[in-house]
Amino acid sequence: MKVIHFSAECYPVAKVGGLADVVGSLPKYLLEQDVDVSVVMPKYGNEWIRNHAFETVFEDTAPLGDWKFEFRIQRQKGDILGFPLYVVDIPKRFDRPGIYADPHTGSGYTDDFERFASFQIAILEWVNRMKDKPDVLHCHDHHTGLIPFMLTQSYRYQDIKHTPTVLTVHNGEYHGVFDRDNVYQLPEFDNQHIGLVDWDGKLNCLAAGLKSCWQITTVSESYMDELAHNSSGLEWLFRNEKQKSQGIINGIDTNVWDPQTDPMVAHHFGKENIPSGKQKNKEVLCEEFGLNPAHPTISYIGRLAYEKGADLLPDLFREYLKNSQPVNFIVLGTGDRQLHHEFLALNKNFVGYFDATLDFNEPLAHQIYAGSDFMLMPSRVEPCGLNQMYSMRYGTVPIVRKIGGLKDTVIDIGEPNGYGITFYDFLHEAARKAVQRALDLYRDQKAMKSIRRRIMSLDFSWNASAKEYIKMYNKLIEK
Repeated sequence: MKVIHFSAECYPVAKVGGLADVVGSLPKYLLEQDVDVSVVMPKYGNEWIRNHAFETVFEDTAPLGDWKFEFRIQRQKGDILGFPLYVVDIPKRFDRPGIYADPHTGSGYTDDFERFASFQIAILEWVNRMKDKPDVLHCHDHHTGLIPFMLTQSYRYQDIKHTPTVLTVHNGEYHGVFDRDNVYQLPEFDNQHIGLVDWDGKLNCLAAGLKSCWQITTVSESYMDELAHNSSGLEWLFRNEKQKSQGIINGIDTNVWDPQTDPMVAHHFGKENIPSGKQKNKEVLCEEFGLNPAHPTISYIGRLAYEKGADLLPDLFREYLKNSQPVNFIVLGTGDRQLHHEFLALNKNFVGYFDATLDFNEPLAHQIYAGSDFMLMPSRVEPCGLNQMYSMRYGTVPIVRKIGGLKDTVIDIGEPNGYGITFYDFLHEAARKAVQRALDLYRDQKAMKSIRRRIMSLDFSWNASAKEYIKMYNKLIEK
């Protein structure tokens, strides 16, 4: 079975969110189960790509509207990611440091349609010319949503139009919406089928993929249900396509996220020495931020964005910090500029109890997972969530809102066999009560030790989920 994954992100090559982690780990587990799998992504002008060697395996020109563009498909030499990685090199489109936006200004690129349309066209040109055709094309999010449409509708790709396609929705908030006239830049198709790309009079890349693909997946069962009620205007479409939809929970790469071998944490530890291992890493973490390791430490790692519920945090932290409760709060992330200002003010006003690093820092993230007592995730929307799985792998108890994949992966300590702290309503008071429950738990060190041992024994690897994907691929191929 030959499967190719198409994505705008792949860890560690280029990462903005959880999409990169999934695309960078799932293929390894598919390979272990004898799937011939590879990943294709744009060739960005970032540091990782500049520091690694690639060899050209295919080059050509392809149409984009009234003109043609040149492109090259290149394979990373040595397959150091554990699977074949291909990049699409399109001059003047992706050879920039940012993925979706200019990192210096934070502004999105104005030629996004041309960028990702040419990326997807180049992919189909290459697949169309392959001698050994893939059995399944697996697309991820709206950046690759036009592939199923062009594959089935463009006259240029008639020879491969019956290739099964999967579209995985990692975040239904983002649709890839453009002026509808842009559709005429795509390779020629029967204009009677223009409705496949249309949604509310716009060209909607995610909607086009949902309508045209063979199979829709999302990254948790609960999120699959939630999209039918909250997907920024695509609710009816998700309900209408339910018969070809399936939720498969994400996993994590347990080789990368392993406290016994992780090169990014100061002290390695396992289930046999959890208390001492956690304490040593906590001391390192607190020394880094000037905090007291005797206090319970609650952290947040992630984008400072509306869907992550980060706007709930400043007032929540301020309430505890003003009351001089013995608790440390740590924030690692970047995003909304107003939140940056609020966290910087907290840095200034609560030295020794609060610290925010407003940046993306992967090594620091690993140390925070290893040294924190609790990980807070108050998300408005959380398709799957990986941070709660990473934190539990390192013995850090999750405090999460009961939504999407958080609901599927964290059972409240008040329920049978529970091991985390959950709250339902996106309200200050609900989050405050959850944090207070965490502080109460911390005081009961016997219960805390028991929960740490339990969460470090849970299996969140890709093994089970990879088998579900393979089962799905086989069904599509049989069709």
